[in-house]
Amino acid sequence: MVDVVKRVAVLGSTGSVGRQTLDVIRAMPQRFQVVGLAAGKNMELLAEQIAKFRPEFIGCPPEPADVERLKQLVDIKQRLQPLEEIAASAEVDIAVMATSGNAGLRPVLAALRAGRNIALANKESLVSAGKMLTREAKKSGARILPVDSEHSAIWQCLGSEHQAAARIILTASGGPFRRFSLEQLAEVTVAQALRHPSWQMGQKVTIDSATLMNKGLEVIEAHWLFTMPYDRIDVLVHPQSIIHSMVEFIDGSVKAQLSYPDMRLPIQYALSYPERLPNPGLPRLDWSQVKSLELELPDYEKFPCLRLAIEAGRKGGTYPAVLCAADEVAVGLFRDGRLRFVDIARAIERTLEQHQPVSEPGLKEIEAADTWARKKILELVNGADDC
Repeated sequence: MVDVVKRVAVLGSTGSVGRQTLDVIRAMPQRFQVVGLAAGKNMELLAEQIAKFRPEFIGCPPEPADVERLKQLVDIKQRLQPLEEIAASAEVDIAVMATSGNAGLRPVLAALRAGRNIALANKESLVSAGKMLTREAKKSGARILPVDSEHSAIWQCLGSEHQAAARIILTASGGPFRRFSLEQLAEVTVAQALRHPSWQMGQKVTIDSATLMNKGLEVIEAHWLFTMPYDRIDVLVHPQSIIHSMVEFIDGSVKAQLSYPDMRLPIQYALSYPERLPNPGLPRLDWSQVKSLELELPDYEKFPCLRLAIEAGRKGGTYPAVLCAADEVAVGLFRDGRLRFVDIARAIERTLEQHQPVSEPGLKEIEAADTWARKKILELVNGADDC
């Protein structure tokens, strides 16, 4: 049997998921070829990646100064293209969507409308526009292949089943503050929030994991990826991060997917699907070293971002877009020392409370809600004593 080489575009190639995707591809050059690369700000690393992989397409950086910097760093013979064009190109077999924030929405939509499979790591696009994106995927026959370890675990558990799941159980590490009191949470520093106990991720996702907002966004994603009602999606805290999620079936049987926390595994599975490929660079579980597998309920009082995300998902419409945008701004304000850790949730909640939703939004309404939320949360924080 001749191995088929998949042509891969990596959008967000200089971020954590993008770099790990290129690690997987580098380990299997006979199976994967990089045909597109795009990044936001790190032109130095992007230039190194272009020199290494020589893609056919390069995503146009968002700022003219970044374009000029990139051209100074590497000899670019390719035409710089918008991310939407790369994602939808007929020369791309699968696009890895590893961009952060709302920058991923238009490329994801373009890829799905063109019938291109996507390996999705950009939470915000599916959270903000889940109904629209899943509808477009159904129309074109494209597949949304999850890259998050939790959704990959669910996908793998469902793979050989012919009946729908009865319940989905998402696991969360609990972050670095699982045992903190409310008083201790009020004193959390940025440096503390960036020390995740299990995973190596970008700063935004790491702080979202510390607030449990990340898990709330994953609940909304699971709702759209697996057409599962919110009242049948549970969250359990699992500090060892070995059980990546579980699926319960109608007979009471439960399947789980287990592995050491390493994002390269779900990335590789999304790229290689429907095959599994050997990769000696991935760690194997050593059961003699696994001393315990703890599971406990999350504390919604200490981590209200989880509640806010699930409530926004249930309300639907433009609420999830507002949630994502407000969270991105709030995390940035925390990193800049303008918000305390415990005030991230309050600022997001106040923004959601003032939102006038659109129940059946299109792209225009979703982007307008995103813009409104970014402006509103800054107004609230700048004018408030308690945020």
